[in-house]
Amino acid sequence: MSETVRDDQQVSDLSVPPQPGLLRRVQGGLSLLGPGIAVAATGVGAGDLISSTTAGAQFGTLLLWSALYSAVLKFVLNEGVARWQLATGTTLLEGWVEHLGRPVQYYFLLYLIGWSFLVGGGLISSCGLAAHTMMPALSVNTWAILHSVVGAAIVLWGRYSLFERIMKVLIGVMFFSFLICAWALRPGFITLLRGLVIPSIPAGSVKSILSVIGGVGGSLTILCYGYWIRESGRAGAGWLRGVRIDLGSAYSLTGFFGVAVMVLAAQVQPEVVKGSGIVLGLADRMVDVLGPTGRWALYVGFWGAVVTSLLGVWQGIPYMFADFVALMKRLSVEERAALVSSQSPYYRAFLFFLTVPTMLLLTFGRPVTVVRVYTIAGALFMPFLAATLLYMNSRRAWVGSLRSGWVTNVLLVMALAVFAYLSINGVVEGAGN
Repeated sequence: MSETVRDDQQVSDLSVPPQPGLLRRVQGGLSLLGPGIAVAATGVGAGDLISSTTAGAQFGTLLLWSALYSAVLKFVLNEGVARWQLATGTTLLEGWVEHLGRPVQYYFLLYLIGWSFLVGGGLISSCGLAAHTMMPALSVNTWAILHSVVGAAIVLWGRYSLFERIMKVLIGVMFFSFLICAWALRPGFITLLRGLVIPSIPAGSVKSILSVIGGVGGSLTILCYGYWIRESGRAGAGWLRGVRIDLGSAYSLTGFFGVAVMVLAAQVQPEVVKGSGIVLGLADRMVDVLGPTGRWALYVGFWGAVVTSLLGVWQGIPYMFADFVALMKRLSVEERAALVSSQSPYYRAFLFFLTVPTMLLLTFGRPVTVVRVYTIAGALFMPFLAATLLYMNSRRAWVGSLRSGWVTNVLLVMALAVFAYLSINGVVEGAGN
């Protein structure tokens, strides 16, 4: 009980100064938003835009449900990650190693390296494409290299607070751009409602659904939230409510963004639905319906989306590698805290890996294909995360009073069922082609 009181006092101390009535409550709620906004901005990026655009162009509004489902799923998963850390004081990676065995640690390292190489290459390629579209004086590859290096510089020489402020500004830009366009071109209410509440899996859509679920809201980047709440000083059971408000706000934005992009593609129907021309095709068609303003709104929104993803990955993913090294060294709590930080040489080494070696994928010349590959790979990570959270957060001996309830467990079971169903259908579709 005393621990809960101290944690509740911590929430109060970090809130805004007392204000009367409604204003105090609103400002207090806004003060809780921070790491969740970073998660939303990171998860809403190239994977969301390209996957959702492709799904909307090919299947209209039939797959809107998948964007909303992805947002709900990512909220439940991220809340589970935070729940474990708030209850135990350890990261989820530490929990995996302690309770599931060290082989999980090495499997995770292999996945982390492979995923990071793909995601790094995909993101810098997408940043290059977005910038070149607006300012073609420099080539796609030149812009890609500049974005990678500048992003690394911001992470290296800026503090977490600077990173969070930049993410808040950019997420505002990209959401405003896409939501305004989607609202201007919204379909009929019945059509929109049917796509949102009636799950539909048309023939040939399984890969698109997996890509949307893997891309919308992030995949491996979900684990970054645990490190970011540490950076912002959020620890202990008393922070669970604040974390839920933070994540709920973030994933509401994420779901709306995924739906907005899909609605745009369904209404505008870009002629090019594959390859790097998909964004240009969508923007060109926007000129026909909203004029040059529509085109530039998409250009700026796309750039903001991919830049926030790059910054989030560059800032958050190296923590995981540093965490892996700390587990290998079997360090004390104090030594771990020093090693799993942005000042650690292992953190900086992995940041270098994201920044430079991934530039090799620029020679591939097909950034959209790379993005779709890593979003599908990200979707395949979700069942493992859901299963381990279902197991670990249900054990009172490990998480105490923060043991997950039946609603959360039902949602996690549903997530596992949906992924199994989609996987089986994917195999059947592949055999039939």
